[in-house]
Amino acid sequence: MNSTPDIRKIVILLEDTYKDMGISVDTRKAKVAVAAVVHNPLSGQYSEDLEVIRELGKNISGILAQKGVEALGVKPEEVEAYGKGAIVGIDGEIEHTAALLHPRFGTPVRNAVMEGKDIIPGTKKIAGPGASITMPLTNKNNIWSFDHMDSMEISIPDAPRPDEIVVAVVLGIGGRPLNRTQPD
Repeated sequence: MNSTPDIRKIVILLEDTYKDMGISVDTRKAKVAVAAVVHNPLSGQYSEDLEVIRELGKNISGILAQKGVEALGVKPEEVEAYGKGAIVGIDGEIEHTAALLHPRFGTPVRNAVMEGKDIIPGTKKIAGPGASITMPLTNKNNIWSFDHMDSMEISIPDAPRPDEIVVAVVLGIGGRPLNRTQPD
């Protein structure tokens, strides 16, 4: 099986927050979404066997996570939060995103950020070019860390085309800018 994903493009969106509500942020608060536009090998067809997409998830996730760590400019172990998402073009089905994001996607991401005890939260949908996706973001080792519960949205104007999938990883450091919500 070919281990090189059929990537049309990669888009990186870096958000560094310096102020919120007019208040300077005391420590770095940043998140990055790294999205790849890939060919959907099962576009336009129904298949019981989703192995080709499961393998695609394994092969693309590490690439995206490594680029995210580089874009944040931190050491892998300094990444505190993560999330994921996928948009399948209209000639695909929602099960394609599930096969992509769940069975094998996580291990390469965890390897790229040097740990990850908790699940990688994710979201998925079917849509056309320019559709946005809002991905949840939680602490990689403690999903109940309220300070890291966040999200990040990304959209690519020309993707996904009907036979494509937009697949993304979001990574973060510092939590929300003025985090002060604690559990009861």
